Amino acid sequence: MKLYFHPASPFARKPRIVAHLLGLELETEFVDLFAGKGQVPEFLKLNPHGKVPTLVDGDFSLWESNAILQYLAAKQGDTALYPDDVKVRADIARWLFWESSSWSQVCMVYVNENILKPMLGRGEPDPAELAKVEEKFHRFAKVLDGHLAGRDWLVGDGITLADVSVAASLMYAVPGKYPLEGYANIARWFGQVQALPAWAATAPPAA
Repeated sequence: MKLYFHPASPFARKPRIVAHLLGLELETEFVDLFAGKGQVPEFLKLNPHGKVPTLVDGDFSLWESNAILQYLAAKQGDTALYPDDVKVRADIARWLFWESSSWSQVCMVYVNENILKPMLGRGEPDPAELAKVEEKFHRFAKVLDGHLAGRDWLVGDGITLADVSVAASLMYAVPGKYPLEGYANIARWFGQVQALPAWAATAPPAA
């Protein structure tokens, strides 16, 4: 299997973490999104959105990071990351959907405003955009923090795909200036994820 990725992408980091946790050897290919390599015809045949991650397994091409997580884990059979139990899988899926529809959406506003815009010369962070997203961010952070009260992991007693997916959006929490003060349960849980060898092994290279 080949994974097309960019090391700075939190979404492309997810399947690399899962592969590490599963002991899977993935062939990887760097896609220089900032140089427009995601828009070349050859890559658009694999992913019409021109984004990473994209997984190719034989003649099967799969995009959307959370779908890739499920595919990698399901290929391994009944694993702790994605157990066969239908209720557990539904609970994991709940968090994967929440991450893609809610959590990552607000986190990426902070990434765009506080990191990407200055880095790419697109101007300074827009206070209006940051103010607009703040209420949503706190609404979602309260859901996550409340769920983690008295829990080590999002689903069950160990790390699952849910934790990998939701944690990935926090990789730029410090430089992105996410307003995470006061969310002790998120901080504790994210610290556990950051302590995993799989997290260190998939970190982007230092600038």
